Order: sequence, then structure tokens, then C-alpha cells
Amino acid sequence: MTGRAALLSLGALAVLAACGKPKAERLAEVQPPECPAMPAADYVWIPGATFTMGADVTLPEEAPARAVTVKGFWMATHEVTNAEFAEFVKATGYKTLAEKDPPRLPGAPPEMLVPGSAVFAAPTDGNPNWWRWVVGAEWRHPEGPKTGIADRDRDPVVQIGFEDALAYARWRGKALPSEEQWELAAATGGARRDMPVDADGRPLANYYQGVFPVRDLGTDGFRGRAPVACFPADNHGVHDLIGNVWEWTTSALDTDRPDPERNVIKGGSFLCAANYCARYRPAARQFQERSLGTDHIGFRLIDTTRPPPPDQQPAQR
Repeated sequence: MTGRAALLSLGALAVLAACGKPKAERLAEVQPPECPAMPAADYVWIPGATFTMGADVTLPEEAPARAVTVKGFWMATHEVTNAEFAEFVKATGYKTLAEKDPPRLPGAPPEMLVPGSAVFAAPTDGNPNWWRWVVGAEWRHPEGPKTGIADRDRDPVVQIGFEDALAYARWRGKALPSEEQWELAAATGGARRDMPVDADGRPLANYYQGVFPVRDLGTDGFRGRAPVACFPADNHGVHDLIGNVWEWTTSALDTDRPDPERNVIKGGSFLCAANYCARYRPAARQFQERSLGTDHIGFRLIDTTRPPPPDQQPAQR
């Protein structure tokens, strides 16, 4: 589920209101697993390749499957964390879009004309909508002013618009991946093309187990964002490409516009379930308004300036 879909449930844009009024069930507490130490390497090399991008039979926006060639590049082993983004803000005084501007969405209802962000909440009898506009929701307070990120330094930063992610990347001297680069990494890293589970059915990523949006079993140990790199790395050594939070790419959907409104996001999130979304696959894609943050979208970086590792460099003649 994306920001565009999320906003359709808000006020005059109500489309994602749950059918009928499903009741959120009271579930037993889950015990998050103890996460291993952060990966030793910040970046790993993704070898260039010609691979099959997209899919023909899953969801319409993924078609057509086609052969795409992408050069090798370095990719961050984990999503950008709260601690890393806080370092950027401390050094620069940067203010995110959610802190200073309402999203640029034509026809937005009145409550969305003040700074804030979209926040997921399980539907209740009193409010059947899945998403709510929360004034004051921003990266330090992902679900609103009464929430915070104390003791959550390792969680992926969220409530970040595309411009915010781009500003951070430039400060680091890095870049955001294109959709092609992102999908190459996921597809060649061993990510499954269906549900991310191991041979015994145990979750390999942070996604929604149960009946979305009212019964999150938390089999993976989480009912929300997980600390980065808590789940096993893929064959390249990259964590959380699938699940946890959606990730921004530089690929614009509105390519016919001089100033694109939406970009492709990849990977699915902790809200993707078998009965809804199911976009926890390399080929899956959705589209997000650049000016809008939510509490299930983050980002990671790539490095295109670092030379390839020695065994990947052209042989000297």
C-alpha cells in the first residue's frame, strides 16, 4: 500500500475505507527477536547483469517482463536509520517536507493543508479507514506528536518525502537507486518471487502475517517497523530489500511531465499481506507522491563513484 493509496482513504479522497466495518482483534503480544549486530560493511558490490525485470502474470503494473541490462554498483547493506538521518539534520539544520509544507496534492481535503503525514492505523468501529492524516507526524514523531523515536536509532527513518531522501543522499555524496538498479539487486540477490519465507515457512522479512488490516499475527516478531538488518542478508549481503519499509527510487512514473508528481517505490513493507498488497517481491512496484511521507516508506543509498572491486575491474592489457 502506498501514499497515493493511503490518501485515498482520507476525507474527500475516501476510497481505501475498509469494506463494511471490520473489527480489529485483540492479539497476544509478540516478542521481537534479538537482532544481530549491524553488518560490518556499509556497502556491497552488486555485479552488473542482464536480467528479467518485471513480471507478466502477477499484477498489471509489473508487466511486461523484459530483459534489462544494468551496470554494477555499490548498494547500502541497510536502509537509512533514524540515527543516520539525525546526524544529517544536526549537521545541516535540514527540515523535512512533513515539518514545513503540506503535500502538493490537488483536491486535498482541508485537514491535509497543514504540515503532517499519513499514518496507518488498524480500522475500528468508529473509524473504518486504514490511513489517517496526522498533523505533526514527521520523522521524529512517525505516528504523531505523542510518539517518538527514543531507543529506536536503528529503525529505518520514515515520513520522508522524495526530496528529503535526495537531500540526504547528496549530503552523503551518494545517490538513490533507480528502479532498475534496485530490482537487479533484489532479483539477483536470491529474493523469492512469492512470499518471503524459508523452506519451513518461517518469515525471511518483515511483512504482515495474518488478515490485513485487522489481524497481524506478528509471526516474524514485529507488528510494525523492525530495526534494520534484523533479518538475514541476501546473497549479496543486503538486508531488508524485501519488506520492512518501501524504498524510494529515482524512477519517475509521470515521465510525460516536466516535473513528475510520483516516483516508483520498491520492496513492500510491514503492511504487505498475502490477502492484500503482496508486493514483497523483486518485480513488485508502486507509486508515491514525491511530496508525501508515510510511516511505511524509507530509503537506502547506492554509491556510483567508488570503483568496482579488483576482481570486477577490466583486465589490463
